[in-house]
Amino acid sequence: MTKPAYVAVDWGTSSFRLWLIGSDGSILAERRSGEGMTTAAKTGFANVLEGHRQAVSAPETLPVIVCGMAGARQGWVEAGYLDVPAALSAIPSAAVRVPGVVSDIRILPGLAQRDPARPDVIRGEETQLLGALDALPEGNGLVCMPGTHSKWVHIRGGAVTRFSTFMTGELFDAIGKHTILSHSIQDAGPFDGGSAAFRQAVTECIRNPGAATNLFFTTRSGVLLHGLSAVDAKARLSGLLIGLEIAGALDGAEPGAAVTLVASGALGALYESALEAAGVAPTIVDADTAVRSGLAVAARALWDL
Repeated sequence: MTKPAYVAVDWGTSSFRLWLIGSDGSILAERRSGEGMTTAAKTGFANVLEGHRQAVSAPETLPVIVCGMAGARQGWVEAGYLDVPAALSAIPSAAVRVPGVVSDIRILPGLAQRDPARPDVIRGEETQLLGALDALPEGNGLVCMPGTHSKWVHIRGGAVTRFSTFMTGELFDAIGKHTILSHSIQDAGPFDGGSAAFRQAVTECIRNPGAATNLFFTTRSGVLLHGLSAVDAKARLSGLLIGLEIAGALDGAEPGAAVTLVASGALGALYESALEAAGVAPTIVDADTAVRSGLAVAARALWDL
């Protein structure tokens, strides 16, 4: 039987994921919950981790590698940031050890872009980048990481040179619930990347991003004047916002730059469709695989596993 080598944890704002990893790199056990930073800050980070470690029968002395919001200022122990440009290979050595616990628990740092004109931060996604690095040709490319706050990261020679955060997911939620457009999409069911309304909206906003707020309103006027369905209205709003993000992210990028999409599930499929509508054929890396791979790289560097 494969012996456990370490515990890997991805600790988000509202989610918690833990994997017990064997000496051969295999996943021996997995745990997922809603005990993210917001919850753990109240109940205790050590208590949350210990409960999940016991559930997978992980020895108390087994090392633990953590990425994400556990290292935020409001988290368990602040892990700080590496300033860009930063080599991804430098991330493990900057990990911060959690004091006062039996086992060796290390929290990985985030990345900071301190340009006064474009200040930005990453926390958690740096580990996905570390795990996805092998998918980038010669360690170069542009990486898209969708989410509530999507990240677009420029990598050169295995180092992050600059990045941008886009509040696309949060804006979709806010606009869809708290503006006049809520009446147009409130009864909408699900849609996918094959939606014609979605793909058309992506191309419209990429072609004319300066008209974005006007295009948003056509979601409502299309319902009133042309019988646009609630599902298509929702798909249109999503496509406009993602198209606006892509337009901004590709502006200033090197012509023909390879794009790697680190994503999974329905959101990943939407971004793949949107990028294809924009004329980009991305390389796909599963987000869960990327974060586990990044945590594995860090664990091997720290403990010579």
